[in-house]
Amino acid sequence: MRAIAIDANEHGGLGSLVDEMHQLRARVFADRLGWQVKIEYGRERDEYDALDPTYILALTDLGEVAGCARLLPTSGPTMLSQTFPQLLPGGRLRGKSTMIESSRFCVDTRVGKRRGGRFLHEATLTMFAGMIEWSMSNGFVEIATATDVRFERILQRAGWPMTRLGEVKLIGETMSVAGILPADQASFERVCPPGYRSDLRHLQRVAA
Repeated sequence: MRAIAIDANEHGGLGSLVDEMHQLRARVFADRLGWQVKIEYGRERDEYDALDPTYILALTDLGEVAGCARLLPTSGPTMLSQTFPQLLPGGRLRGKSTMIESSRFCVDTRVGKRRGGRFLHEATLTMFAGMIEWSMSNGFVEIATATDVRFERILQRAGWPMTRLGEVKLIGETMSVAGILPADQASFERVCPPGYRSDLRHLQRVAA
């Protein structure tokens, strides 16, 4: 699989992949997980997609979107601060120029394959490696995120453990937690799956 980065408002002719990503988000978050998210014409979008995020995508050898994540600098509005402040000490994220927020992470487990003794999906590991590589290339050393405790265990199995920012809270029907992930070479090497490819060093963005 291959990881790429796309700027939301300057996607350079890759709009069809962005559209496919929004369809994947609808299938995962609304159909599979049953989250109360806004779906229009089979696509999931929210207000944070209007803030010029960078999207990391995992693509199959056939060019299909197998995974996605949305990245926003923590120097501006973030989902953690505005949507999930209850997961943060004092209800706020202390953003910094070297920290990026990841949200809307998902993978299509119907494509690709599982890898190695960790039994993690190829798309999941490709996404992890892509997020770390892009972050390092753009001057970010930490990735903040809100996730559920099940996915926190997946991060641990991948060799990319998360440092919790606060206590686990029940949000809807999901046991959720906020945390920080390191974006460094050691983490990249641990999560990187065999055959990993990327175009990320050629799609850099200036850190805000």
